[in-house]
Amino acid sequence: MNDDKTLEMLMGIIDDAFNSHYNKEEKMETQTEPSPQQEQPASNPKYTCIAEYMEQTGKRFRMTKDQKQRELTREEAFNETFGGTN
Repeated sequence: MNDDKTLEMLMGIIDDAFNSHYNKEEKMETQTEPSPQQEQPASNPKYTCIAEYMEQTGKRFRMTKDQKQRELTREEAFNETFGGTN
């Protein structure tokens, strides 16, 4: 008797987990807002060039896979991402 209740409880937990996972996926696919990569750069860029970006963040600018596939230069990718004047 106890095993039946435990099994039912576990099946309920698993079903809830699957349902919540697949519902999130559907919501993500129907999202109407553009992804961060697709957003237009701000009119007042935070960084005007790659050197300034490196100076302020301590990191080097990295291109996305999409930008590499489109064969953009680093400067073009930076301008696309941050709207700089490089």
